[in-house]
Amino acid sequence: MLRAMTTLAALALGLAAHAQGVTESQILLGQSVALSGPAQELGKDMQLGASLYFNEVNARGGVNGRKIVLKTLDDGYEPPRAVENTKKFINEDRVFALFGYVGTPTSAAVLPLFTEAKVPYVGAFTGAELLRNPFNRYIFNVRASYFDETEAIVQHLTAMSVNKIAVFYQNDAYGQAGLAGVERALKKRNLEVAAKATVERNTVDVAKAVEAMRKADPQAVVMISAYKSCAAFIKEMLKAGSRPTFWNVSFVGSKALAKEMGTDGRGVQISQVVPFPWDTSIPVVKEYRALLDKAKGEPGFGTLEGYIAAKVMVEGIRRAGKNLTRDSFIKAMESLDPYDAGGFKVSYGPDSHNGSRFVDLTIISRGEKFVR
Repeated sequence: MLRAMTTLAALALGLAAHAQGVTESQILLGQSVALSGPAQELGKDMQLGASLYFNEVNARGGVNGRKIVLKTLDDGYEPPRAVENTKKFINEDRVFALFGYVGTPTSAAVLPLFTEAKVPYVGAFTGAELLRNPFNRYIFNVRASYFDETEAIVQHLTAMSVNKIAVFYQNDAYGQAGLAGVERALKKRNLEVAAKATVERNTVDVAKAVEAMRKADPQAVVMISAYKSCAAFIKEMLKAGSRPTFWNVSFVGSKALAKEMGTDGRGVQISQVVPFPWDTSIPVVKEYRALLDKAKGEPGFGTLEGYIAAKVMVEGIRRAGKNLTRDSFIKAMESLDPYDAGGFKVSYGPDSHNGSRFVDLTIISRGEKFVR
């Protein structure tokens, strides 16, 4: 009788796991990112970086005997498409977790869906506060927040007596998140934003923004948008003879911005939330570069972020053990306190799912290269 009850319990556990995207042989993850449109390089980088690590893990036999399958759908960096993709992942594909989404507006749109369905949302490529406050049991952020990034930028600028700081931002949840970060950092120093100008998501209509900034004549402009619009803004500012220092947060897509800017990009500065991808003295960078070289890929901050996020995801799955469920995964992730991914540490706990506060400052140099 006891043996029969034990068998039934094991069967029930197996069925529950299968309903949550876990079988005896695989773990299914869903990823909605831009693979087309003006922000496509961001999505492609995140997918490539994550796949590098997942493929390596699978080649070694997977995690606790299961292979990781990453299913990626294109949302074009548009919230309605991200919602449709997420509904498909949850209701039809029955994924175990959502992983490596790209963007604040897309994350904001799907937040109610995964929260209601109790599906983990791990390693999103956004630093927005809406994924950090209020606390959400199903969200695990790997990267630092936009508040962390903008604080580092403002701290650096004001230390050099640059106090007239303006903000060029995307007119959506992402832009508002970055603007709030700059305002917060300036307020700490009894300063205000010198000027504000916006651009619509997935457009490069920057004429009005350039006109507003020229009139304000700031010493520095912090930009909260994707690479196409930021490049268009900087180029038009330079054409108009306006030369403040230009600053971006990491989401801009550093490599894509440098390519888009060409020779005009030299001197543009970007905050980063992962280690320098060319510094192979850092263990996680060394292993990432070895796999990237095999795949004949080019190093960059976006692919490294995807790689690190995948490594954190796998460690959570590994610690959850053979009887993997969403609940056991969440508890396992909360045991990463800290977890060293190879010179990049994250820490989680039952009351905090914000992994890292690491921020570095970089500059685009000659030949679209980066220096620190």
